Amino acid sequence: MANQVAPSPRLVRNFYQVLVNTALANITSSYLWWALTFWAYLETRSVLATAIIGGSYMLLVAVFGVVFGVIVDHMKKKAVMVLSSMVTLITYLLAGILYLSFPESVLVDWGGPWFWVFAGVILIGGVVENLRNIALSTTVTLLVPSDRRDRANGLVGTVQGIAFMVTSVFSGLSIGLLGMGWTVVIAIVATAVALLHLLFVSIPERGIAPVEGAPPKPGFRGVIPAVVAVPGLLALILFSTFNNLVGGVFMALMDPYGLTLFSVELWGIVLGVTSIGFIVGGALVATFGLGKNPVRTMLFVNIGIAVLGMTFAIRELWWIYALGILIFMCLMPIAEAAEQTIVQRVVPFEKQGRVFGFAASVESAAAPLSSFLVGPLAQFWLIPYMETVEGRETWGWLVGEGEARGIALAFMGASAVLLVVVLLAFISSPYRRLSKAYASAPPSIQEAEATAEPVLGSRLVRGTETADARDAAPAASHEEEEARR
Repeated sequence: MANQVAPSPRLVRNFYQVLVNTALANITSSYLWWALTFWAYLETRSVLATAIIGGSYMLLVAVFGVVFGVIVDHMKKKAVMVLSSMVTLITYLLAGILYLSFPESVLVDWGGPWFWVFAGVILIGGVVENLRNIALSTTVTLLVPSDRRDRANGLVGTVQGIAFMVTSVFSGLSIGLLGMGWTVVIAIVATAVALLHLLFVSIPERGIAPVEGAPPKPGFRGVIPAVVAVPGLLALILFSTFNNLVGGVFMALMDPYGLTLFSVELWGIVLGVTSIGFIVGGALVATFGLGKNPVRTMLFVNIGIAVLGMTFAIRELWWIYALGILIFMCLMPIAEAAEQTIVQRVVPFEKQGRVFGFAASVESAAAPLSSFLVGPLAQFWLIPYMETVEGRETWGWLVGEGEARGIALAFMGASAVLLVVVLLAFISSPYRRLSKAYASAPPSIQEAEATAEPVLGSRLVRGTETADARDAAPAASHEEEEARR
């Protein structure tokens, strides 16, 4: 772009420090959250208890997404991250106190109150971590020039992939070898380390960016206007929401289908190995970017996901299923990075927090909704239907014969619907409007202030101060003193 300013190497280094700090915080919260789920099931043997815990987490993420977005827009980004880490640390400390205060036999009684209090404080610590993630998305805008944000978002996806891979392995090992008590201790120490490191990380920001026409105190009136102000942006969020509805089918059925092909131990290893796909997908974006039009890239990725969903369970062959999951995990961070890059480009910096929060709320609510719907549908209709002679004669030529053909049919049906929606999106006017808005969007004022290199060889201090200004300051003070005399 003609108005693109040169990036400051210092700010890029700051972004890397923020990314590493966020990686440690995310890994810690995911580690304890997964450990809680494993511990709850192993101690209670109740699928209902773990389902309530997981559903509560997704529900709170959806409810507080907009709240978190408004907070991000009305506070400095480092202050938001510090607040998130402090709340998480306090909740983990409370969890540790509870664990020491009651016998484990009391805490694992999911029919009693203390189990839910213990799980609840850990739940709050994990949910508040999403406040930091929204702040990170806006920090990319603040510290990274627009022509490199897609690669930065790819690095974010890589970090999330590493967190998924690490926690999926070490949470189980921690519960099995150390127990829940030492697992909480590890989470407390790691959260404290992340908070201490964050205090020394610099995020240059002149002040809270004012929102034109917004009330001086945090509020929600600007959320929807900020979304609809960009042509096609609401359609993008709705498309991602629909994509998550389809993703809920996979979330509900991937484990049951995998457990028909693998033992439970081997299935855990398969998930750990295939999660490398998150890292690969993020690394691809970080290396090659998303092209000139991330909107088009995101739709092409969703075509790939739809085709994959229609084929990776077409026969009961373990290697096809495992390969499909690996490719699926490669594609997910690309789609996520594309959405992040689009919002960072077309939405003014001072409104990005609430837009990211609104998207998180709407999109997070979609997957569990479809998951809760498709589970009973598959259990009581599709699976029994495919076991009948009529079902096999009607669909056997497509999905083959086997124990889990009803689940395979659910995968194919949901993916076929996604494919039709993506193809319609390509010829829709919101796609053209959003693509045009992305191509014509200039860098925001906040970005220009944060990334512009000072002229005449003066150094960048706090993002805007120059050596000339500092040299002139004593003289100005002397003149003011003379005037007062």
